[in-house]
Amino acid sequence: FLPAVITGFLLTAIPNWTDRTPIRGNELLSLWALWLAGRVVMAVPFLSPLLSSLIDGAFLVVVAGLAWREIIAGKSWPQAPIGVLVSLYACANVLFHVWTLNSSETDRAERMGLALVLVLLSLIGGRVTPNFTRDFLAEQGRAEQPAPFSRFDGLSVVLVGIAAVFWIVQPQALMTGLLWVAAGLLNLVRLMRWYGWLTWREPLVLTMHVSFAWVVLALLVMGGAILGVGLPITDAIHALTTGAVGAMTLAVMTRASLGHTGRPKHAGPLTVCIYLLVNVGALLRVFGPSLDSSHLVLGLAAMSWSSAYLLFALIYGPFLLRPSLDD
Repeated sequence: FLPAVITGFLLTAIPNWTDRTPIRGNELLSLWALWLAGRVVMAVPFLSPLLSSLIDGAFLVVVAGLAWREIIAGKSWPQAPIGVLVSLYACANVLFHVWTLNSSETDRAERMGLALVLVLLSLIGGRVTPNFTRDFLAEQGRAEQPAPFSRFDGLSVVLVGIAAVFWIVQPQALMTGLLWVAAGLLNLVRLMRWYGWLTWREPLVLTMHVSFAWVVLALLVMGGAILGVGLPITDAIHALTTGAVGAMTLAVMTRASLGHTGRPKHAGPLTVCIYLLVNVGALLRVFGPSLDSSHLVLGLAAMSWSSAYLLFALIYGPFLLRPSLDD
């Protein structure tokens, strides 16, 4: 499921950094069909493992190809690092299947995939969040403006990348934990420079800051887990997957869906409910097991988190299936 969520985040973010028309229509339907085929073949036990691996592995390879196509066609060369990261993410999935077919350990490929997701979120999320905030504050006539992307932001992203490499190679090393914590602190400073507290009147923007706060939390708790402080590593990783990935994907998809269908960029009550559900689900999954060892908390977390995506499909699905109001 994680590749599909990350793909949704990427495809809705692409127009914001290439100024091109979003992927849509038959092309988007074909991409969804390829993803669905991968899920089906992985679930059917009597199919050839090689065939299942080829079909599932093809999905992210195609996504990487689409990302490079948009970068090249839009001449968005400053966004080339995103294409590199998506390509490496596809490679991590291919490695996972190759090692599985060879009956080898797959933990390094799994860490590679998760680490690349974290770098992508710190890079793309760290771009779109202040950009959306800048637009909102300008509309409100506020003098405060988020700090523009600078060398400090670049250093913060690079440090996340360095910590990611250490985690892939030496997941339990002291230096790995220290690097995760250092990256978390730098990105916390980034977040504070964007004036997120001034966006409380518009949840569509505020949720971007909450989502990036999950990125910061993921960095800190993963580092703390390695250093033996706070949460165990299994729960800390969920701060990335259910928290940062889950919340930021919905934040970007709701905004992009409204914009691409010609609707006002405003979060109504049901959209706010989506944000609440995904964040409550993430909080329960990350911190619940430490407070209550029963399966009730995990069940509530799964129900809340999944309901957020179901509600998104029910509300925004009809918007995306009909012609844009701008057409």
